[in-house]
This record gives sequence, structure tokens and C-alpha cells, in this order.
Amino acid sequence: MFEQKINIDRMEQAVALFGSFDENIKLIEKEYDVSVVGRGSEIKVSGDPENVSKAARAIESLLSLINRGEALSEQNVRYCISLVNEGTEEKIETLAGDCICITSKGKPVKPKTLGQKNYCNMIRKNTITIGVGPAGTGKTYLAVAMAVTAFRAQEVNRIILTRPAVEAGEKLGFLPGDLQQKVDPYLRPLYDALFDMLGAETYQKYVERGNIEVAPLAYMRGRTLDDSFIILDEAQNTSPEQMKMFLTRLGFNSKMVITGDITQIDLPDGRRSGLKDAVRILKNVQDIAQVRFNEKDVVRHRLVQEIIKAYEKSEEGRR
Repeated sequence: MFEQKINIDRMEQAVALFGSFDENIKLIEKEYDVSVVGRGSEIKVSGDPENVSKAARAIESLLSLINRGEALSEQNVRYCISLVNEGTEEKIETLAGDCICITSKGKPVKPKTLGQKNYCNMIRKNTITIGVGPAGTGKTYLAVAMAVTAFRAQEVNRIILTRPAVEAGEKLGFLPGDLQQKVDPYLRPLYDALFDMLGAETYQKYVERGNIEVAPLAYMRGRTLDDSFIILDEAQNTSPEQMKMFLTRLGFNSKMVITGDITQIDLPDGRRSGLKDAVRILKNVQDIAQVRFNEKDVVRHRLVQEIIKAYEKSEEGRR
């Protein structure tokens, strides 16, 4: 039985590290099959030498996050473990303190993975950013946060959010109401993100003034969008013609973010995805960045990562 000791400076660090009912430490113990015990200003890790070394590195990485004011959650403990397993745990420090936006309830919005941090940096640096990756990686939410930040800083005059009105494998039939009420169900995820950032009242005020527009992609034809932050969500469901139409709406002093998941295409069989085409065609165009997310960037429930991995494995088997 091998044992390694880690010293901590303050009792609050130990409390934050262990979490309520020791949930954070239990994750590390389960992952590496080690025993972790806290005694005063000392933490003892015991077990197999290689596993003890990995567990100690994970604990030290988490302590560095705590020292920078980060609150630990199951998601960032699991993410830290995955970085330790790759031998890149020192990179986790770069995530601390990078706040993009404050929500209407005063909660900071921060990138939670290195992929998300890279995505936010690319949006800052480039006029057009294409974010491709699985569900739950924060593609839309972070893009909306970046849009609200640019709007609050008066870098743009408008936020325009759009997505193609394509049903996810089921026919919804005739929806009641006027045109806006008919398209609202397709645009709900965009509203949710905006409500979170701005609050319902502020959102409504900006919509009435014309500063915020949430509309189906078909509404974009024939327009030139100046001084705007434009987000195209669920871009995998655009046709190549729609994607070209959208990209050519770009006006002066505007930014575009295009997000999508090429494993979840809801287009009728045989139709090409505009997102797949855009990724290939715009690969080497300057001022257009492409960011790829993977299952490690998923910040939803742990099972979402497992589901994505299982589907990828099944797809590889089929190929």
C-alpha cells in the first residue's frame, strides 16, 4: 500500500475540495480505486502507486481551481479527472476566472472546458465562427452569452438569432396562432438562453425596440445585417443554398456564429447539409474560425457523455 500526503493551507479549501457529503472526493476514490482521508491541514491518498499519483494530481488541480475562486461541481471534477488521465491537468488553471457574461440573476457565465474556452476566444478574434459538436457542449448558450456581452459593451446594435424550422423526425402538423406563434416552438431554445441572460422584462423591452430579433432562417433572405451579432443555431438542418444565403447576409461591423451537430441532421433523406458543406468549403478562408467540440466538452448530465460515446462507437461499428 503506497501513501502520498498533500498539504492544504486553509480549512475552507478542504471543505470546498471534499464537497457536500464528500461527493467530490468519492468521485476521485471511485475513479482511481484509492482511499482519500483528510486530517487537519493534511490529505492522505493511499492505494496502488500509479493510481495514488493520478489521484494526487487531480486533487492538486482541483485545489488550484479553488484557490482561484472557482466553485467545484461534479462536472469540473470529472473534467479534471479526464485531463489527468490524458496528462494535461496543468491546463485546467487557464479556465479559472474567465467570466464572459453575468446572467439576469447575477450568476457568472464561464467556459467550463478547454474546448469552450477556445470557442469563446475564436468568437472574439474572428468575424465568423463555426462551432461543430455534440449536444450539451454549450455551443448555443455561450454564443448567446458572447452576443449579450458585445451588445452591453455597445460593440453591436442588434442581436439576431435564427434557426431553420425543421422538425426533429416528427410531423407537428398545423400549429394554431399567427406566424410568430407558429415558429415559436422551433425557436424556444434561443429564447431560453436570452431569458437567462437578460431576464424576461429586459428581453421584451429590447424586442420591442428592435434590438433583439429571434426569427426563422427564411426571414433572413434579402437582408444586409450591419452592426449585428448574428447566431445561426441547428445549422446542420440548413440546405447548402440556405447556408450560402445566410453567410452572404453579413454586413459591416457584424459577427456571425454558426452552431450545429452533424450527427443530428433532421433533413429529409438524400438532402445535403449546408453545415457540412460550409465546414469543407470555408476551411482555409481567413477570419473564419472552425471549432470542434467532443464528448469531453459536454457540460450536461454525465450520462450525456456516455450516450454520445455509445452512439459514436455504434456508428464506427456500422462503418
